[in-house]
Amino acid sequence: MTRYGMAIDLKRCIGCHTCAIACKVANNMPENMNYSWVETVGGDAIDTASGTFPQCTMSYHPMQCQHCESPACMANCSSGATQQREDGIVWIDYELCIGCGSCVEACPYDGVRTTITEEPSYYLDMQVGEADAPPHKVSTTEKCNFCYNLIDRGEVPACMQLCPGRARYWGDLDDPESEISKAIEGREYVFMNEDAGTKPKVYYLQ
Repeated sequence: MTRYGMAIDLKRCIGCHTCAIACKVANNMPENMNYSWVETVGGDAIDTASGTFPQCTMSYHPMQCQHCESPACMANCSSGATQQREDGIVWIDYELCIGCGSCVEACPYDGVRTTITEEPSYYLDMQVGEADAPPHKVSTTEKCNFCYNLIDRGEVPACMQLCPGRARYWGDLDDPESEISKAIEGREYVFMNEDAGTKPKVYYLQ
């Protein structure tokens, strides 16, 4: 059985935000909504170094849903809308979602979900990205779904497609020959908020 996961090499991430832009376009995202973004570590603002000159440092930390093996969001979903596929991808059925926000409160990863409370507005007056991207509806909560529409037709998530630093790796964690298995072999890595016990499947390579 396939068990999908993603690895992000923090040494290769250059903070260009291409992953976030690719995700936003592919999913025809409304204004002020993102499934994926890149945080600047230590700085007071985006792309701002920490420390005192000349001893300044700057690094980046990409953020998104962690697609946990034991997702707290699914356990606390009041309508059964948050579900997990057999391949491990955690997704939201927007026909069942009522936008109650219980999944937002349960998730130990701040900001990876957005509840739409009013009619979405867009930068363009036409739809962009993938024709089968999930819809954006009032009174629903959204998040990264690992681009399952792309995965199901043999492609990779949009955030990986244009990464100039090749900082992301994708594949079946149970297949030793997969790209992600080879990427994490012999490397040090960390998980976000591992103490929460949700068993995230996004590996941050050190």
